[in-house]
Order: sequence, then structure tokens, then C-alpha cells
Amino acid sequence: MSPRAMSPVLVGRSAELAELEDALAAAPGAVLIGGDAGVGKTRLIREYARSVDGRARVLAGGCLELGSDGLPFAPFTTVLRDLVRDIGTDGVAGLVPRGDTGGLARLLPEFGEPESDAASGEERARLFEVMLTLLERLAERGPVVLVVEDAHWADRSTRDLLAFLIRNLGTAPILIVVTYRSDELHRSHPLRPLLAGLERVDRVRRAEIAPLTRADIAALVTELLGGTPPHGLVDRIAVRSEGNPLFIEALLDDDGTLASELPESLRDLLLAGVQRLPDETQDVLRDASGGGTRIEHALLSAVTGLGDGGLTRALRPAVAANVLVVDGDGYAFRHALIREVIHDDLLPGEHTRLHRRYAEALESDPGLVPSGRLWVELSHHWKSAHDSTWALAASWRAAADARKALAYAECLAMLSRVLELWDRVPDAAERIGADHVTVLEQAAAAADEAGEYDRGIKLVTAALREVEAVQERGGGHDPARVAMLLELRGRMRYQMARPGFVEDLRSAVAMLPADPPTALRARALSTLGNYVRLTPEIDEARNAAAEALAVARALGDPVTEAEALITQFCADVDYLGEEYLAEIDRTAMSTGDQRVLLRFHVIKSHFLEGAGRHEEAAAVAGRGIELAREYGVARTQGTSLSINTAEPLVSLGRWDEATAVLNQAMEQEPAVTTRTSLLVLSGWLALARGDLPTARKRLAGSREIMNLKMKWLKTQDYFTTLWLEANVALAEGRPEAGLDAVRPVLDHAGLPDDARYAWPALVTGASICAELGDAAADDLRRIEERAAGLKVLGPLQKVHRLTFAAEAARARGVLDFAAWEEAAAAWEALGNPYRRACALLNAARAALADGDHDAAAARLRTAAELADGLGAVPLGERVADLLRRTRSARGGESAAPLGLTPREYEVLRLVAEGRSNRDIAEALFISVKTASVHVSNILGKLDVANRGEAAATAHRLSLFAVPAERNGTPVG
Repeated sequence: MSPRAMSPVLVGRSAELAELEDALAAAPGAVLIGGDAGVGKTRLIREYARSVDGRARVLAGGCLELGSDGLPFAPFTTVLRDLVRDIGTDGVAGLVPRGDTGGLARLLPEFGEPESDAASGEERARLFEVMLTLLERLAERGPVVLVVEDAHWADRSTRDLLAFLIRNLGTAPILIVVTYRSDELHRSHPLRPLLAGLERVDRVRRAEIAPLTRADIAALVTELLGGTPPHGLVDRIAVRSEGNPLFIEALLDDDGTLASELPESLRDLLLAGVQRLPDETQDVLRDASGGGTRIEHALLSAVTGLGDGGLTRALRPAVAANVLVVDGDGYAFRHALIREVIHDDLLPGEHTRLHRRYAEALESDPGLVPSGRLWVELSHHWKSAHDSTWALAASWRAAADARKALAYAECLAMLSRVLELWDRVPDAAERIGADHVTVLEQAAAAADEAGEYDRGIKLVTAALREVEAVQERGGGHDPARVAMLLELRGRMRYQMARPGFVEDLRSAVAMLPADPPTALRARALSTLGNYVRLTPEIDEARNAAAEALAVARALGDPVTEAEALITQFCADVDYLGEEYLAEIDRTAMSTGDQRVLLRFHVIKSHFLEGAGRHEEAAAVAGRGIELAREYGVARTQGTSLSINTAEPLVSLGRWDEATAVLNQAMEQEPAVTTRTSLLVLSGWLALARGDLPTARKRLAGSREIMNLKMKWLKTQDYFTTLWLEANVALAEGRPEAGLDAVRPVLDHAGLPDDARYAWPALVTGASICAELGDAAADDLRRIEERAAGLKVLGPLQKVHRLTFAAEAARARGVLDFAAWEEAAAAWEALGNPYRRACALLNAARAALADGDHDAAAARLRTAAELADGLGAVPLGERVADLLRRTRSARGGESAAPLGLTPREYEVLRLVAEGRSNRDIAEALFISVKTASVHVSNILGKLDVANRGEAAATAHRLSLFAVPAERNGTPVG
């Protein structure tokens, strides 16, 4: 039978089209579309693109199977190429900042040569920012739909860029559509975690294309046959195809019969359609299968040996049957599965010879493939041809190209291939001009840049073993090389929150002699000081930074000098030491070094927030983020600066802004070493707004990370996690558990930046002691002793001390109105509305205890306004409850029932709620003895024997409404 042309008709996908239309109307956003091979993802996208033609610009690119071996940014290169064809290079230049298309040169040669062969993480991040800006400015002219197909073949760089674009969509009408094969996603497939992470991002939808229903199968068969199908044909096809459109087409012969002679497996079904083509066409398709899903016409001509006319003639039947489709200057298999089964059907000898022909053709004429693809393709073909020598050499060159393109994961993949092939090539070192240790070093560096820290640690360890073995064989000692490897491993161990990072950094310094002084030793010392300051060994950090500073100044190395100054500052943060900060400012600015400048913005905003200068801190951190964007590192350093932006926003009561900053930072999936602060801030905000489940979830995440870090306690992470834990326990009505959380703060005095992070925890501890009364007397004594030993550095810590003194007095049964008034005024001066409201609440309690109801009501009204403006629900409820009771107490002129006085009536209400005498005393601001007298009077007037009978009488007479559930308020 003659082969049936595969129909481009789309059947049974109206719901999916409607979903895409809705997504475009709601843009910005993204749709992740999965489905088995052949289910119709590509047809859906083509139909959708046709339907929005004239309403939106569609930019489409596909991932190549070769991409998993190292070809970076393939779909984005295609998108750029098509855009250049449409609007020209000048048009593209007009869409990017300052018309600078230098970063795009790494993707497309039409934009010239990259600025440098050696690419940094900052340049890679800048490329990401340029692509985002390009799409946003293009969207100013009208909606943009970016389609990335076959993401299951996406290389690491493509996945990273795709995730960046989706996570950072602003307000422009951009819809990103990603398709992938669900059946390709095995458990360890790298796309799985990306999809899971993106699914949690707002405005991202995930859809799965299901097989066609029987009705849809009937409609498709009818369309393919051009008329009503014979009786029973649809049922038989439905059973055999299981609703897969590609299988349906392959099963249906031109005469309308089921191709029953075909084997039932997918391989045979797909090969059957190919085998119906002329022999010459099949031969060319076998050749084409070695080139990937898409192949250039010129390359296929060179591999087959056919001229243009002969190749066109041979391929025409395949195009007519829709086995191949014309794609620009080349061809693409209508479905990648077709290429796979053709390629897999090759005999071993045919497979080897075919890939050798490809490699030889590319060696003879590198222009047969687009720029940037040559060496990765040669690596693939020589390896498939089992020529280890040339595969190794090509992989080495491919790694260099990937590094130049900022594709560090692909660079690592190519270097891993070099290492895999090394033992098969006797003269490998001579072939690439580098020894095995150098390859390991470069692979480890690529792993560091790609965030593959576990792999990087293993590579460094292997390199160190080889260096040691060379030394043992008498091959010489290279301390500088060992030191750099140890420093690299130490940094990566820190990123993985693994023990041993400090030991590595110490060993790196020990490898380098102090005399004569060298820049390498100064940098190693600065790195050691920077990381060891995060441990209790603060003196070691001071000494390392001091030596690094001395060496840097002796050598005239301003970058290392600035790094050492920053490390010194962080080792002993003095929130009054603005002159020292100004010196760092001058030195950092003089270097012009991006890393130094960004680090300075981190420490300056940290200093300002710790000094209570919240507005300034937010502004500096914001400028740091802008600087990170300018340098193209908004994803990395910019995320770290998000912590320093969110914290002052929380202090200022700009909670919605802080939440937005925190959510965006969390969506970037930051490193474990920076995630704790984000979780704590987010958890505290949730708690302050009454969202206890979210607060618990954030606390659990922070505790999990801290369990990894217990070997090296970082004060900021450790104390703030304990502080959040104490507040959560207090809100849950578990004050004893809250004290358990505070106790480690008492046991770990002297950590770096101790006072800044200990004061809030101690304030919370004192507040809990006030809740527990005499039962917490020993804990209160220990908390006060810890507070007495703390330094008070700067205005913020002074206010914490004022608040602590007032809370400690309350825990001892003394409500000091003047102390709370002073604390409230101090918080107001710093611009912290939440903590001011908490202080006003306690000031009102003290005023009521003194009998000054007017003063109490005034302060409660102010606190209520502040709590309402913040959305601090638990605090607002406590304020409202006290304000209601304050008014009730003043309304005592009217008679109370049962012969009770207004005060006795109020005491009875609290007895009915099950309150103890101590609770009653605290609520009504009277002594416990006075409360006991009121209870005795009530029992006599009601003629009951005990409190329980008094409560039962009140409930029986419905004297009071059912009390609301108590809700704890986090302590500021």
C-alpha cells in the first residue's frame, strides 16, 4: 500500500487551546505542557501560533537531543536568529539596554564576537538579564509568546535561563509556553525538579495532554480518510493506538485499512511509515538520523555525497509523507521518535561509519553547522564513531566554547567526557596541551560556577590526590596549586553546609609561606577570615583579616585590601563605627571591582539596619540590587541583597513590599547558606499576620537547614531561628516550649554579632517568663544575667535593652508605665510601628494598673490603628480585647446583676472563662491578693461553694458570651 501522508489537522484539543488563550489574556505567565511522545504537543503549539497570528508575536525554538551532551541555549539561539531575520540586528539592538548586544554575541554570531573568551558568572547572569529585557521591550509593542519545545532535551543553561525568565516576569504581556515529553522524565531526569519548582510560582500553569477519546479518534480517522471510516476500524485503531495521534496515523493505510501486518511496538509502527518510502529516500533518512532531530541541508548533502538536486529528489517523498518537514535551510523529522527508531535500527558498523562521515564532513568544512556548534557536534560524532582520540580533543575544545558562552553546566559535561576518555588515549595530555590535574581543576571550577557543588568537591578531591601522588613520585611540590584547590573545595563545602570547609581554608593558608608576602596568600587569608568569622573562632577571623590587610597594603593590592577591611568589619560589627565604614567605602569604590562593590553594599545595608536606620538600609540594599542587575548578577548577589532589603522593610512596617521581595527571592531557589534568613523573615511576617500554618512551615524549613549547620553556628541564622521558634510556641499557647527555644541563646554567648541577634531572643524570653510567672523564676534570672553581659552597640540595641528591662519588670510582677512609654517613644523614633504598638499595649496595661483608664484607652487606640495598618491580626485582637475591657471597667456606674459590683462582675466573667487568680490579676491590672478577695465575695453573693459552681451559674444564666480563643502575639 502507498504511504499515507501524515495530516497536520488538530483534533480534540479545544480545551488545551482555550487554556492557552486564557493564559495569554492573563499574561504575564507561563504554561508547562507535558504529554507522551506523539500525543500532539507540537501540533497544538502550531495551531495556537496560527490562531494568535496578528494578535501576538510568537517566538519559537526547540531543544536538540544533542543538547543534553553540551549544546547550550539552543532554543534561544533559534529565537534570536528568527528575530534577526524579522527586524534585523539593529532592530534587536534597539530593544536591549544602551543598544549593547555584546552579551547576545555568545548566542548568535550576527552580533559580533563576545567581549572575552573567558566568561564569568557575572557575564552569564548579564546575558540572562539582557534576554529578559529584550522580551519585555518587545512586549511593549504587543503581546509576546515565547515557545520552548522539547524541554526534556534542554541543556542545563537552557533550563537555567528558562527558569530565570519565568521567575522574573514583570508586568509585560509575555506568555512562556514550554513543552516536554512526560514519558521521558525518569526519576532522575534534570527537568523534574525544575518543573516542580516552577509549578509553585504564581501565574504558572501546568497542563498534561491526554490521549484522544474515542470520539476524537473517530474524528481524526474521518479527517485522514476524507470520509466515513469502515465499520469497526475506529475501534480497532483505538485499541492499537491508545489514543496517540501519531500512532493512529502510522496505523492507518492509504486505503483506509488498519496496517495489521505492522508489529505492535512503537519502533515498528514508526519504522513502518518510513519503510514505505522509496529505498533511496530511506537511505538518506538513515544518514539524516545521525545528525539529530534537525539537520542543515548543506551538512546532509556533504554526508550523503548527493548534490543539491539529488538530495532534494531523494527527500521529496519523505517531505510529502510528512516524515520530514522543511525547517529554514534544513530539515526536521516530523517527530523525534521517527529519527530515534531509524537511528537505533542501524547495524553497529553502519552506526560507526555514519558518525565518522559526519565528523569528517565537519572537519573538512566547519561552516556546515552554525557557529558555536562545531566542537560539541564533533565531540558527539567522534565519540559515537568510537574514536576516543578525536572525541577527547573535540570535547576539550567544546568545553572552552561552553565556558565562553557562560554555559558552565555544559562545560562541566564536556570536561567530564574528557576525563571519561582520558585512559583510552595514551597521549591525551599532548593532544589537548593540559595534564589530567588541569582538566580536574577546570571541571571543578565549572562545577562551582554551575552550582554542582557535590560534583565539584569530588573533582577537587581527585585532583588533590593526583597532586599528592605526583609529589610522592618525586615529581615536585606545587603549594600554590594545592592551596587554590583547597580554597575552592572549602568554598564549595560551605555552600553545601558541610563540615570541613574551615579546615580546607586553613590548610590553603598553611600551604603558602608568609615570607615573602604574596597576593595569593593575602587572598587565601581574606577568604579564610571571611568564612571562619561565621564560626565561634572569631579571633582567628580577626587575625587572618589583619594579616591579609597588612600583606595587601604592602603589595599595593586594593582589591584584597578592600576584602580584608570588609572581613575585619564583619568580625567585629560596631554599629557606632561609621568612620571605619567610610574607610571601607572609599577603598571599595577605588577598586571598581564588582564583587567588592556588591559585598560593600551588603555590609553597609547590614550595618544600617543593625543601627536602626531602616530607611537608609532599605535604600542602600535597593541600590545594591540595582548594581547587581547592572552587573548581570541579579539572580545571585541580588538574591542575597534581597535579605537586606526585606529586613528593613519589615522593620518599617512595609510588610506587603517585604513579602513581595521575600517571595521573589525564594523563587530563585537560593543556596542553603542564604535561605535561612529568608525563611525566618517570611515566617515571622506570617505569624504576625495570624498565618500560623505558614509560620510553622517556614520554621520547619529553617530548622532543617540549621540541623546541617550545627557544626558551625552562624549567629544570624541560629539565633533568629530560635527566636522564631519561641514566638511560634508562644502563639500556640506553649510558653514552656518557647523557653526551651530561648535557652540555647543563653548558652552560646560571644558569637559574632552576638548582641544584635541575642537581644530580640532575650526580649521574647522575658515576655514568656511574664506569661509563666513564678514557675519561670530561674529562667528569668539566667536571661537577665545574659542580658547584663551583652554590649549595647547603636540605637537599635539601646531600644531592645529598654524593651527588655520593661519586659523583665513585668515578669517580676511590676508594670512600669514610664518604662513602656519610653520604649514606645524609642520605637516610634526608629520608625518601627509593630514594636511601637506592642510597647503601647503594655503601656496601656500599666496605665490600667495605675487606674488611669483615659491614658490606657488613648494608647490602645493608637496601637489599634498601627496593628490595623500592618494587618497584624493577633496583635490587633489583643489590643481590641483590652480596649473593650477598659471601656467595661469605666462603665461601672451602671448596676451589675446578682448584686455584684461592676468589678466583681468582670471578675466573674474571667472565672467563667476558667482563668486563675493570677490570670485575673494580670487581665484587670490588680494584685493576685485583690483578685482572691473578689472571688471570695462572688462565691458568697452567689451562695456557691467553689469557682466551678460560680462558673456554672454564670453559664446557666447566659451572663457572658462564649470567650474567643486566645491568640498569641509574636514578640517584636
